[in-house]
Amino acid sequence: MSKFDFDTIIDRSNTFAVKYDLAGERNKPVDAISLWVADMDFKAAPCIQKAIAEKAEHGIFGYSRPDKRYFDALRNWLLSEHGFEIKDQWVVNTPGVVYAIATAIRALTDEGDAVLITRPVYYPFSSVIKNQNRKLVNSALVLKNGHYEIDFEDFENKIISEKVKIFLFCSPHNPGGRVWTKAELERISEICIKHNVIVISDEIHSDITFGDNRHTVFATLSEEAANNSIVCTSPSKTFNLAGLQFSNIIISNEKIRTLFLKEKDRTGYDEPSLLGIVAATAAYSEGKEWFREVKAYIWENILFAEKIISEKCPKIKVLKPEGSYLLWLDFSSFDATDIQINDRILNKAKVWLDGGIMFGPEGEKFQRVNCATPRAILEKALTQICAEFSKD
Repeated sequence: MSKFDFDTIIDRSNTFAVKYDLAGERNKPVDAISLWVADMDFKAAPCIQKAIAEKAEHGIFGYSRPDKRYFDALRNWLLSEHGFEIKDQWVVNTPGVVYAIATAIRALTDEGDAVLITRPVYYPFSSVIKNQNRKLVNSALVLKNGHYEIDFEDFENKIISEKVKIFLFCSPHNPGGRVWTKAELERISEICIKHNVIVISDEIHSDITFGDNRHTVFATLSEEAANNSIVCTSPSKTFNLAGLQFSNIIISNEKIRTLFLKEKDRTGYDEPSLLGIVAATAAYSEGKEWFREVKAYIWENILFAEKIISEKCPKIKVLKPEGSYLLWLDFSSFDATDIQINDRILNKAKVWLDGGIMFGPEGEKFQRVNCATPRAILEKALTQICAEFSKD
C-alpha cells in the first residue's frame, strides 16, 4: 500500500506553470493534454512541503547560503545512492544545470572552439553551444535493438578532426532513456583524456533508473576521470523542484573549479535561492521514502504506457527507458512527414508532446512523452494518440 498519493489529478492551470499556462502563447490548443516539459505532475514530498511552509511562516527571505546541514545531506545522498564520495568545496551551487553548462563552456573555451554532443540529445545542449559562439560538433548516436549506442570510432574521429575542447554528455540519456554502462563511460573517459577534452556530464536524471540498470557517476570512474570532468546534478528531477532553481555542480579539479567560479562571478550570480536550499536539504535528508515510491509509480506508468500502445497501436514503437521518466516513441512506421505527425498528435489527438526533431535531425519522427503524471492522464493521452494513428 502506497503511503503517498500519485493518482490524484492536480489542477496546475493559472499557477505560472510553463507546462500548462503557455499553450495559447505558443499557439497550442488550450485543451491539449500537456505531457511535454520534464517536470512531474505530483506534489513534492511532504517533508519538503513542511520545510518550505516553516520557512514561509518564519517570514524572512534574505540572502542565504547552504551550510553544513545541506552539505551533509547532499554528501550522504550521493554516497548512499551512487557510491560517490565528495568534499564540500567541490560543490558549486547554480540556479540550474543549463546555466552551469553555459558558464563552463565560457570558462573553459574560447569563441569558435568546438564542443561535441551526441544527438539526439536534450535540445538546450545545441542552443547553449551556439549562444556562446562555439562550434557545435555532433557524433550521432546509433539506434540498435531498441536503444542508443555511441559510435566510438566516429566519436574519436570527430574529436580529432574538429579539435574538440569539451564533450557535453547526457547521462542518463535524454530523450532515449539510456543508462550508460561503466564500460561505455570508461571508453568515453579514455578517449577524452587522450585528446585533452574536458567532459561536462549532465547527470540530472541520475537517481531515476530502473531494474538492473545502475547509474555510474562519471567522476567515480577513476581519479583521472574526476580530474577531467564537471558533474552536473540537481534535486529538480528526483524531487520535482525545478521551479526552485537550485543545482549542484561538482568539480574536484581545483583549476577547473577556479575558472568556473570566476566565470560564474562575471555573470553577477551570487547567493542561491533560499527556498531552493531549504527544499533540497529536506529532500536529500528526509525524502528517500517518497522518492522510492514515486520512482516505482513512474515505472508502472511506463509499463502501462507500453501495454496500451502495443494493444491499441503497435505501429508506434516504444523505446523502453532504462532511466528517466521520459518515453521515446518512434513513429517512423507511418507514411507521414515529421510535420504531419506533430500536427496529428497536437491538433487531432489533442496531446502536447515534445517533437523529436527538437533533439536534432536524428529525432525525426520521434516524440517524447513525460510519464511523471497521474496514470489516468497518461491513459487518456495515449488512448487519444492511438485512436488517431490506428486509422492508418
